[in-house]
Amino acid sequence: MAEADSQQPKEKVKGPASYFPSIEKKYGRPIAEWQQLIRGAGLTKHGELVSWLKSEHEMGHGHANALVAHTLAEGL
Repeated sequence: MAEADSQQPKEKVKGPASYFPSIEKKYGRPIAEWQQLIRGAGLTKHGELVSWLKSEHEMGHGHANALVAHTLAEGL
């Protein structure tokens, strides 16, 4: 029955991480690199970081918001 276990559907990713595949595809950088940029931006507030990603990296609001929320949840 081990085969049946490998056939179980993967759990759907929820929350900010659900945006990660499309962020990596659209903007061409891995999430870890985006998080390093966010941590090095010299900003600490969610809204400031979202605005920074949008203005400096031409990122859409939803993608910027997801990255910032996830990064802040992990800690700057």
